[in-house]
Amino acid sequence: MKYDFTSIINRNGKDAIAVDGVGAMPGFAPDGPKDGFDVIPMWIADMNFPTVPTVQDAIIERAKHPAFGYFEASEDYYNSIIEWQKNRNDVTDLTKEHIGYENGVLGGVISTLTSFAAPGDAVLLHSPTYIGFTMSVENNGYKIVHSPLKKDVNGIYRMDYEDMDRKIKEHNIHVAIFCNPHNPLGRVWEREELEQAMEVYRRNDCIVISDEIWSDLILEGYKHIPMQSVNEDAKMRTVAMYAPSKTFNLAGLVGSYHIIYNKYLRDRVRAKSSKPHYNEMNIFSMYALIGAYKQEGYEWLEELRQVITENINYGYDYIINHFEGVEVSKPQGTYMLFLDCTTWCKNHKKTIEELEKMCWDVGVALQDGVMFKHPCALRMNLALPLSRVKEAFERLDKYVFNIK
Repeated sequence: MKYDFTSIINRNGKDAIAVDGVGAMPGFAPDGPKDGFDVIPMWIADMNFPTVPTVQDAIIERAKHPAFGYFEASEDYYNSIIEWQKNRNDVTDLTKEHIGYENGVLGGVISTLTSFAAPGDAVLLHSPTYIGFTMSVENNGYKIVHSPLKKDVNGIYRMDYEDMDRKIKEHNIHVAIFCNPHNPLGRVWEREELEQAMEVYRRNDCIVISDEIWSDLILEGYKHIPMQSVNEDAKMRTVAMYAPSKTFNLAGLVGSYHIIYNKYLRDRVRAKSSKPHYNEMNIFSMYALIGAYKQEGYEWLEELRQVITENINYGYDYIINHFEGVEVSKPQGTYMLFLDCTTWCKNHKKTIEELEKMCWDVGVALQDGVMFKHPCALRMNLALPLSRVKEAFERLDKYVFNIK
């Protein structure tokens, strides 16, 4: 490969929550390991790979100029997004006016939610549910109504459209948050599924907030379908959130964007997000996006997708073949595995908290799946060199899931 996805980066002391937060954030981060084990960071959703070099090049080149005053987003910024969406997602009608800056996807979600619903109102989400949705929505005073995803006969999670429709009507819901692809389950939704979901939302006059931050991280053999591309009604009722941060590991730089075709929706969201006077772009985040969306970024991403696909295949196969009682649905996107440990815990008379502690004790820093609204699960990040993925599973095999 042209780019480096095998070197083990030492992130200690570099402000990385993934490693420096272990053992230092009670109730949120994993506990530190026992003596003799180092930390393999597999919890928080960032990557342990170096980003594409053009990101650093763009930031460094801009930093050479000594003035950092007030600025406006450049044409290069907007054109980079337009070209990226065209080349990655087959979007051909996107213009500058449809694009708006967001400090983060969750900030954009809340700006949209508070534009069309009042605190105390109910909001529909699928479960398992991304913890960021739970925290931000509840912190702003909204009631979350979950529509659980259900496994089909092939072990693939699907939406329950009747349940969605019933709960929207029962709770008088007019804003829904949708995750496309789904975090933490890694579902890459098929066009027919999106069409049926959007029909439910249309019939119930729901605004749809579609979080598409994972849309670049699709595993080989699958294709992301933007919610706004489903049909004209979907295009005009959806606020879509994107960012280069998940794709290129840029969360620390802060910088996302929304795409809104409907002028009324766009005007309301922009008005709301502008009121606190904090939702302003950082000049380095602008250049980071421009650097990421260069030609090298396309090439780097294709190599990354190969690496993540290999890691996911390895992890999934290992669990199926070695961890009896652990269920996992094979992801189609993202770099996360979601382990349903219900049967294992029952068979071994362990709580999920005890199981988590066993993993953390040997340095395998997984994330508590209960935070994602599953009673007995673990979320595992596989965006790190395959050698570290293998080491993690060897430890889990020897010290955790196959204890006597």
